[in-house]
Amino acid sequence: MADLDTDATVPLIEPQSPKRNDEGVMGYGGQAHHRPPGEPGHIRTLGLWPLVTLIFFEVSGGPFGTEDAVSAAGPLLTIVGFLVFPLLWSVPEALITAELATAFPENSGYVAWVTAAFGPFWGFQEGLWSWLSGVTDNSLYPVMLAANLEIFFPQLAGGWPRVVFLVGMSLLLSWLNYRGLTVVGHAVVTSTVAILLPFLLLCALCVPHIDVSNYTKVDWDTVDWSTFLNVMFWNLNYWDSVSTLAGEVRNPGRTFPRALLLAVGLVVAMYLLPTVAAIGVLPGGDGEWTLGYYGQVAQQVGGPWLAGWVVVAAACSQVGQYQAEMASDSYQVQGMAERGFLPRALGRRSSHGTPVYGIVLSSLGVLCLASMSFVEIVTLLNAIYCLAELLEFAAFVWLRVKRPDLQRPYRVPLPVWGLVLMLMPASLLLLVVLAMPVVSGDLRTCAWTLGAVLLGFIMYPLLQVARKRGWADFEPMHFDCANVYDGSANGNGNGANGMAGHVANGHCAAPAGAAPAANGVAVDAEAGGEDAPLLAGQPRW
Repeated sequence: MADLDTDATVPLIEPQSPKRNDEGVMGYGGQAHHRPPGEPGHIRTLGLWPLVTLIFFEVSGGPFGTEDAVSAAGPLLTIVGFLVFPLLWSVPEALITAELATAFPENSGYVAWVTAAFGPFWGFQEGLWSWLSGVTDNSLYPVMLAANLEIFFPQLAGGWPRVVFLVGMSLLLSWLNYRGLTVVGHAVVTSTVAILLPFLLLCALCVPHIDVSNYTKVDWDTVDWSTFLNVMFWNLNYWDSVSTLAGEVRNPGRTFPRALLLAVGLVVAMYLLPTVAAIGVLPGGDGEWTLGYYGQVAQQVGGPWLAGWVVVAAACSQVGQYQAEMASDSYQVQGMAERGFLPRALGRRSSHGTPVYGIVLSSLGVLCLASMSFVEIVTLLNAIYCLAELLEFAAFVWLRVKRPDLQRPYRVPLPVWGLVLMLMPASLLLLVVLAMPVVSGDLRTCAWTLGAVLLGFIMYPLLQVARKRGWADFEPMHFDCANVYDGSANGNGNGANGMAGHVANGHCAAPAGAAPAANGVAVDAEAGGEDAPLLAGQPRW
């Protein structure tokens, strides 16, 4: 590892065993961060099944949102897409999330991954791009809910009733998020059951009426590839978003891989089966497949009662998706504040343990974007999301090469060359989605993406000036691999791989009186054992 130790461009991270605290008590901001003496702790509240349902709603929430894919490309391409895209995209992204979320169990999530690989500047860009994409994504769900309710309330199609509904629903759901992850977890588990039941029944009732010839229909001359790829990509992405809740998950090393495996199966089944069943009955044509089309299929095979049940399921889906995305976005803001990227005040928790200002900022972003159409919002969020994902892929491979000894409670069972091969199709897809607005001349999306990049490049140096001049109070920046490691090697005070010190410019710097370690990284010569602080007056990192 000498090449890493002498490479000033790579933040040093400590390859030690993660601290275990499966009882659930963490310090301020989670066990991954500094905690001043006497700071009240909080409880890790997320177990396996609430995490599975949160991932389900982060990514899917049911088949709602697939309608525009069928309309853009026809039945055959849509079915093939839901068979191929999960293998090319969802599985690789879920595997990366399982490995890195267990190695970095904290609320800054992918920000910590990129920071550990490339330094705080790129870590900040990753956080900003992902947050902007997430907030844009969350503005979809009130829009989708309004579209599904139009079958009973046509007034929601436009005008003041629509505006009042979108604003009121966004504020109500944000308030539920404020009440805590326990409330969110119960809400999404209940919503999952409410979605599964009517669609299981819908699939069963569709079987006797299926016309197999419906599945072969495709008009290659009318395929809208841009809309099709954007909608398919959106329906199967955001597996990494749940990493920003890693500081709230009980026993993340065991829970995350199991939850992601279960969620992949649930997501693929909930897209493919209802879509295949509905197309077999009503293939649609000339743009008939629009938001709310599953209600029409339910009306056809089961009558008004089933149509009403599907609309209720749609409402549960949009509520669950909003809750999951809001939790991810708001905890990311908190995690970045605790990492030292944002002012300390943005990491404040409510009496319910939720990130106050993270929810406020994310809610404001949702309200600003909810007036746009479904396809417009999807196109905007995908472009920025692609930038963040390319950076995550690079960080994943870089950490495997530069820190093979990093403790990974879950490890993707492939060598580096195998990981590169696994990520090549997904990376190509990201580049294609990123290039589509440029090729099609979509100036709004191009300007939105360029604006996000420029915003990050400007905000980071400004925040450093604010830190230096004391305009705001910041946590110290620290990057010793999520700060969850003991300052000793294999439980011994000053082992060969021990590393301690404060961080200067994103690197671990040796404190005064530190002795050099065998691997060239400074350790505290006074640290006497497992419980001894590495820096005078500082808790162990």
